[in-house]
Amino acid sequence: QVQLVESGGGSVQAGGSLKLSCIASGPGRVYSSSVMGWFRQAPGKEREFVALIRWHSGTTLYADSVKGRFIISKDNAKRSVYLQMSSLKVEDTAVYFCAKGSQYSSRPSDYNLWGQGTQVTVAS
Repeated sequence: QVQLVESGGGSVQAGGSLKLSCIASGPGRVYSSSVMGWFRQAPGKEREFVALIRWHSGTTLYADSVKGRFIISKDNAKRSVYLQMSSLKVEDTAVYFCAKGSQYSSRPSDYNLWGQGTQVTVAS
């Protein structure tokens, strides 16, 4: 019943910022044991890990490629997770996906609920 819906994508210039949102819609609950992750997939490349946050503890993990530039956060009351992206680079261009899993993992296969994705394009 729960669906993850991403929004906030768009086109920005290199060095700019963008904030993505992921909202869990529907009557289902987001359990405290859940791990919420952001992944991205560029054309011709496999889906890669970007960041995650534990719903209960707030513990975060970032891919080295985005560390220091991206911030993942959550709002339990709004059933939402966010990805604040700053100092964007051309190589950040990809479709960004929100996902929910039950393990502290950076592997896409460990996540079982995915959003539809939102396009982020960074121009030079």
